[in-house]
Amino acid sequence: MKPSRTSKNWMREHLNDPWVKLAKAQGYRSRAAFKLEEISQRDHLVATGRLVIDLGSTPGGWSQFARRAGAEVIALDILEMEPIAGVTFIQGDFTEAVVLQQLQGVLKNRQPDLVLSDMAPNISGVTISDQARSMYLCELALDFAVNFLKPSGQFLVKVFQGEGYPEYLTLMKDAFATVVVRKPKASRDRSSEVYLLGKNPQKRLTSE
Repeated sequence: MKPSRTSKNWMREHLNDPWVKLAKAQGYRSRAAFKLEEISQRDHLVATGRLVIDLGSTPGGWSQFARRAGAEVIALDILEMEPIAGVTFIQGDFTEAVVLQQLQGVLKNRQPDLVLSDMAPNISGVTISDQARSMYLCELALDFAVNFLKPSGQFLVKVFQGEGYPEYLTLMKDAFATVVVRKPKASRDRSSEVYLLGKNPQKRLTSE
């Protein structure tokens, strides 16, 4: 099958993207590393000795940045991820209870300082369905964050603006003392993605 005009245009844009070129030059696996870097510098997210959980980690750009900054990183993704020195990786579906239990086992009752979520569903091309599944993953990440973070912990999640976004923002504001919206420079202008940062979890979202 020949590549479509859309895929050719995307590839051309991708290869000419200055952030892609910079990622390659600095040894990062994805341009997403610079999104986290900018937010981290502004909001003091990643630092030496902090425990970071990276949900939806593949290909590993966020984990690479956090590890280079001196954090302990536990990464999780349904897809395989090439090993990163010093990063503990769990391959599994975060929607399954057994995978959450595995993550809890690695944590060993420790509370993370930071939970990152870049989780996204496989895209079907049906906008309403894709958005709903994306928001579901965001809700799962939020539930995990408020139940496991330190009282001073922070939660950074990528969200696509659309159906369900206002309701999710309300959930975030209910769950954290402070919630801010970030749009880093490495995020393409036309993209509906934004990053919500919750600081200091206030309450659990699920019953014990």
